Parts: sequence; C-alpha cells; structure tokens
Amino acid sequence: MTSPLVVAIDGPSGSGKSSTSRGVAERLKLAYLDTGAMYRAMTWALLEQGVDLSDADAVAVAAEKVTLESGIDPQDPTIHVDGTDVAEPIRSEEVTGSVSLVAAVPRVREILVDLQRSTIASSAGIVVEGRDIGSTVAPDAPVKIYLVADPAARAARRAAETGAVDATATQEALARRDEIDSTRATSPLAKPDGAVVVDSTYLTLDEVIDAIVSIVDTATAG
Repeated sequence: MTSPLVVAIDGPSGSGKSSTSRGVAERLKLAYLDTGAMYRAMTWALLEQGVDLSDADAVAVAAEKVTLESGIDPQDPTIHVDGTDVAEPIRSEEVTGSVSLVAAVPRVREILVDLQRSTIASSAGIVVEGRDIGSTVAPDAPVKIYLVADPAARAARRAAETGAVDATATQEALARRDEIDSTRATSPLAKPDGAVVVDSTYLTLDEVIDAIVSIVDTATAG
C-alpha cells in the first residue's frame, strides 16, 4: 500500500508559507493544514478564558480542555474552537503577540502535534505548513521544504497582510518571534534534516509555487 504524499513546508513568519502552501496544495490537488493557525486558535482560546500565558502550568491545564477543528480544503481552510469559527480573531495583534508564548509550552505542542499527526494520517495526501513539520510532526515526509526570505522582505509582506504602517517595527517584531521560536526547548524552529531550502525573497508567489511543485515532482517521480 502506497503511503499518502506529505509535503512539509517549514519556515519563519513572513516567508510566505501560507500562500505558498495553499497554492501548492491546490496545484497538486492535495489537502492543506495550517498548523500555525492551530497555535493561534489555542492562544485565542486561552486569552478568551483569561489564562495567564506567562504561567506554563496554567496554560497546559487549560489547553487540555480546548477542542480544535481544522478544515483541510486549500480553497477554504477553516479553524474552529469549541465549534466557534475563529479564522478572523486569531489574526488579531493580541494573538500575534502572544502565540509564541503559548507555542513554547511543551504540553500545548504535544496536544497539537497529536492532532496534526491524526489529520495527516487520515488524508490521502496533504501539504502541511508550520515551524516543526519536517523535524517533529512528520519527520518521514518524502518532501521537506524550508522556505526563507530576507528580513526586509518578510517584514514588508507581514505589514501588507496586517495593514501596519511601520515596517521597522514589524521587522523587529518578527525578529523577536524568530528568537523565541528558534530557542524554545521543545521543537524549535530550524531547518529540518533533508529539507530543500527555497528563498522567496526575489520570487513571485507563482514562482515559489512552481519551484516547490517541481521539487515534489522530482521527489515522487517513478
């Protein structure tokens, strides 16, 4: 029996993971999972409950009671918390500024990694984006991509997404998040073993998608 195709796309914030991953999934007719949205949804849920996010033990206990559901249609990805559609509120500044704190809690990662692996296992083929997919969630994925871009390009993209007018502040915020994500004790952000690095700095979205689809085609040929 042939194993389902898993394309793992990791990289820092602002590198273009979401748009690229959705585009690759649509092009290859695969499912799509945004694991970053799952961490954002968990963060939103804990903020709504008034949990002290600096208290890792309190975060771990509260996270056990949160039910997340992720839609895997690349044309209409969804995310629900206890039945509530949270696709918009998880993109708020408050969630963005707090998600790395929640994502650093080992129990949160255990809960969400289990859910991510279950989603992958139930799919016929899937593109999964995040920060630890190729290293932790799906280390046996036949295709691993590490998507990067220079800091200025990443900041410009994130500012365009959020409507921020201060690109310097956005770049500094991304740098802080990189520091937290890459130095956390559990599943830090890093290039996975065997991953192909794709630099999106000077490429259009279509060019990045083309490059990754070509890598997938080569890896799965024959």
